[in-house]
Amino acid sequence: MSEIIRPPFTRETALKKVKVAERAWNTRNPPHISLSYTPDTIWRNRDTFLQGREEVVKFLTKKWEREHFYVLRKELFAFTDDKIAVQFFYEWNEKADGSGQWFRTYGLEVISPLRTAALFVDSDIFLL
Repeated sequence: MSEIIRPPFTRETALKKVKVAERAWNTRNPPHISLSYTPDTIWRNRDTFLQGREEVVKFLTKKWEREHFYVLRKELFAFTDDKIAVQFFYEWNEKADGSGQWFRTYGLEVISPLRTAALFVDSDIFLL
């Protein structure tokens, strides 16, 4: 069974929490990923606002219908004893066979144990 990493965070535990989240996201399993967030999590992804795990599952399911060959990297950006800021980037292709345009998306996420407020300030750039 997985260890639950709770505050107060040290550099070591913050780094571990970030890598655990990275591994979860790279499964591309929305129900599994949603369990990494609080039941009342609040997300903003560009112009989309989500609240709760059920909305997260729906959002991620739809996301991966159009983002193929998805690979994510998360890095610790900053932390305090009760919050973690994460810088992330991921690459994906618009076509299921990999023949389409490649994109890189990047942004920031803030993780708090009381409520995960995932503020995805992200942008897509074309990869040549």
